[in-house]
Amino acid sequence: MKKVILLVLYLSSMVAEAQQPDPVLHIGKHYISFQWVSMKYFGTAIITRTEETGTYNIIGSQNSKTNSDYLKIEGTLKPLTEKHLVFDGFIDTKINYINNGMNCHREGKFNFKVSGERQYWRLQEMSNPCDSVTDYIDIYFMGP
Repeated sequence: MKKVILLVLYLSSMVAEAQQPDPVLHIGKHYISFQWVSMKYFGTAIITRTEETGTYNIIGSQNSKTNSDYLKIEGTLKPLTEKHLVFDGFIDTKINYINNGMNCHREGKFNFKVSGERQYWRLQEMSNPCDSVTDYIDIYFMGP
């Protein structure tokens, strides 16, 4: 009888755990920023659930208010921990004084991590592959 009760308690805790909202990612709008576009205002990214457990879609952009500079991001996020996301997709940037004003496209797997008490995940592969600059691309915990 004890084994049956323990099994029922174990199974019910598994069901309750599966129904809990994911504590790592907020589904919905998030702020996103790229320091070369602007640090005074942010773009937005939308995070949605995928059919694959523990994986999320992200699509977002930040556009300059004064010229044609931008950041675009699209792909999937897989949280490894609350402070480490693995992004698989593409990141497009265009800054008029970087890479001769041409688009810079990167595609593949990248890491976004939280450092210290920051309220955002920062791209860890910061070296711009198209020019000799360092890019700070951030996905904030929450958004508008």
